[in-house]
Amino acid sequence: MVIEISVVSFLLSPLTLGSFLPSLPLDSLFSTQGIMVMLLAAYAGAMWMFLTSAPKVHTVMVSDLEIARQLYEGLLDLPAAEVPLHYYYNYEQTIGATGIDPLYMSTGPSLSSKVMNNANDGLWYQLKKNTQLHVITGASLGSKNQQRHVCFDHDCLEMILMRVEMRGLKLKIRNHKPLNFLVKDYEGRVIEVAEVAN
Repeated sequence: MVIEISVVSFLLSPLTLGSFLPSLPLDSLFSTQGIMVMLLAAYAGAMWMFLTSAPKVHTVMVSDLEIARQLYEGLLDLPAAEVPLHYYYNYEQTIGATGIDPLYMSTGPSLSSKVMNNANDGLWYQLKKNTQLHVITGASLGSKNQQRHVCFDHDCLEMILMRVEMRGLKLKIRNHKPLNFLVKDYEGRVIEVAEVAN
């Protein structure tokens, strides 16, 4: 007994995506709603990639920026960090204000350079691979006119405390919750590093 099979008709028939995925309704996938869902999913993926790759920034307010520079660069040996992209255009100051970028509103070079200098206010250091420290002025002096460094984030102060301990600086932990400790630099200045409780 011989069974005859026509292979030629099988090879010449067009193969479509539906022949491999018969349960997938392609007409709804490529409809307007399907394309919108795919675009939203792609946008969500792009935002997730951006947010996970952006560095985490901790801010510490200090009473004297030059003494803070001596502490963080000299004693703690923190490497300088690049300013994150969203800080270049005064991101937090333009939220809710006009919808126009301040650089487009500049009338001369003095105004545009002033806007760009705001991004570099303070000091920028790399704490960990994807974590940065932004040191700005704004803290008041502590008791006996000692320097103060104030932060709202407990994890940031834990990393600074660990760095102080690794460098062998004299310190005194005053409180663990909220974290508050004193550091003595080589010139005998006592610097209070304090977490602000919410």
